[in-house]
Amino acid sequence: MKHYDLIIIGAGPTGINIGIAAAKAQLNYLIIEKGVLANSLYHFPTNMTFFSTSKLLEIGDTPFISHYEKPTREEALEYYRRLMQVYKLNIQFYEPVEQVNPAKAGYLVTTNKNTYQAKAIVLATGYYDTPNLLNVPGEDLPKVKHYYDNVHPYIGQEVLVVGARNSAAQVALELWQKGAKVKMLVRGSEISNKVKYWIKPNLENRIKEGSIPTYFNSTIQEILPNEVILNTPEGKLTIANDFVLAMTGYRPDYTFLRKIGIEISEDQAQLPTFNEDTLETNLPNVYLAGVVCAGMETSKLFIENTRDHGEIIIHRILEKQQAVIA
Repeated sequence: MKHYDLIIIGAGPTGINIGIAAAKAQLNYLIIEKGVLANSLYHFPTNMTFFSTSKLLEIGDTPFISHYEKPTREEALEYYRRLMQVYKLNIQFYEPVEQVNPAKAGYLVTTNKNTYQAKAIVLATGYYDTPNLLNVPGEDLPKVKHYYDNVHPYIGQEVLVVGARNSAAQVALELWQKGAKVKMLVRGSEISNKVKYWIKPNLENRIKEGSIPTYFNSTIQEILPNEVILNTPEGKLTIANDFVLAMTGYRPDYTFLRKIGIEISEDQAQLPTFNEDTLETNLPNVYLAGVVCAGMETSKLFIENTRDHGEIIIHRILEKQQAVIA
């Protein structure tokens, strides 16, 4: 069994950042990733452009050079590949973590391939891998997607986009522009005010002119192979449908967090318990980092305002080491 000072779960931007900080501190560390490098970003839409500038996305004191002020998904993936190579980061890919259990000198981390021992753990697991489900009959049909990749498969198809925030707005507009027969379903009475200011008027104009028929104050009752049954203010309505794109947001993997013993608040925010100054959770020497710290308030934390998490956590680990030596 291999022993480490630190095991980092997740090789997204936050996990990479903490790995760089650990390497600079000469800690013996390992990053474990269940998928690919920057797994969540890899599964973003292929033509996505960040809302943040490349400068605000920089980590590890390494410049992020992009063709325009706001980088694309491809440029970001190339940037993180370069960081991995420059810092020779120790990462195990395609290795989901199944268990984290207390041990005599820290924790045992069990994956689908190995068991490791570590003095400290960082959970940099994000939230993009766990979508908010609709919880309606038919949601398990192959035509229902909780992630949007590319417009091409939907050209000429009857597509229902569910949601009222940025993702739903962008997806609906792109589908309409490229020739899909797109409709929207919104649980509330209007498009969210949180939609970016340059997107919201465009979408609202398309809705007003009838280019994107939209059902407000409505929900899905059932999804069928070729139709969707809606509950609308006018009553039950059945519409033709080839695909349902549920752009309803994402959440941290609470099942995993609770399984290893992280306490979660009982309110609507469902915040994991951690010290805001050190990022240490209710479990000694287990830390949270990145957007997972925001719980269900997923719009509060991003790459750009969590870039200091690596330094905070590594400083705390070194501080604890020095206290033991003293």
